[in-house]
Amino acid sequence: MNNRSARLERKFFAAGISVLSLISVTSASIASPVKARVTIKGESVGLEDSKKVYLQRYYNKMFFVIDSATVKNGKFVFAKELEIPELYGVTTDTTLISPLYVFVDSKNELTVHLDTARGGRNSAVKGSAANDLYKQYQQNSRNFNIEEFIKKQPSSIVSAFVLYRYFSPNLSAEEVVRYTDLLDKSLEQTQYVKLLRDLPAALRTTEIGQQAPDFTLPDPSGKQVKLSDNFGKYLLVDFWAAWCGPCRRENPNVVRLHNKYKEKGFGVFGVSLDSKKDAWVKAIAKDELNWPQVSDLAFWDSAPAKLYGIRGIPGNVLLDPSGKIIARNLRGEELERKLAELFDK
Repeated sequence: MNNRSARLERKFFAAGISVLSLISVTSASIASPVKARVTIKGESVGLEDSKKVYLQRYYNKMFFVIDSATVKNGKFVFAKELEIPELYGVTTDTTLISPLYVFVDSKNELTVHLDTARGGRNSAVKGSAANDLYKQYQQNSRNFNIEEFIKKQPSSIVSAFVLYRYFSPNLSAEEVVRYTDLLDKSLEQTQYVKLLRDLPAALRTTEIGQQAPDFTLPDPSGKQVKLSDNFGKYLLVDFWAAWCGPCRRENPNVVRLHNKYKEKGFGVFGVSLDSKKDAWVKAIAKDELNWPQVSDLAFWDSAPAKLYGIRGIPGNVLLDPSGKIIARNLRGEELERKLAELFDK
């Protein structure tokens, strides 16, 4: 995810907007080190009695519902054994972007003020030092030094989350290792550190100069398509999704450059991180993406995304005709300059 996407997510957090994914999540798939009985007491503004409030858990850039509560006299309560330290979400609307973030660290009782009457702008969490630290990050995210942040708060789940969520997509393998090593050992079994520990291997096998790892996935018709069958030209392996605003804004630029250079030996191979086939197919048609498209419809569990260390989209790798990686994450003018260098000689 680029900086613009990060700002959008912070905006949605401030608004208290929410998302629901009705996918079961087992403790084995997202294991954390400690379980504790946690009580989250909530008060709502603008929410009628008998309405539902949902508790969600964050995993791999997605929120999953793990509990619900009914509003009574403007109040609700979650009392549940939770794996901590961890990021959870509280939401009333299960169709939009992001819930109110609730970092649960060492406290056994938190208070949530959920203000749906004002679009969530006055929603707040009390009793969580981690939530307070995350607010500090949000307020200073434009001029932010992740290394200094981790050094000051090495044992906070927020340090691990911010490194994983906002910085890892743009870091080299060596940087990921260096910053992750600054985190306290008490965080080693959290999902964020586990994912950060796995990321460098994928980045090293797909860095510039390496042969692109091959994979096969179905296209919209169900036909299995192999990446290496498209070698023989300069090929942009483009990771995107119909739901990704920055991807959709970049698509016209890729279409324009594809039309400009396709006769000279430039091709595009689209890999979608969608989860809904209809949305994927409609976006292909609307954006006029006239090149091979594949997807396992696994969202952030996309196998090729993991294989290539893609933690944010739009993302891409540029291959030479032999399938060797010659560039990563070129967009806008950078992509145009690189293609001009290759073809306008």
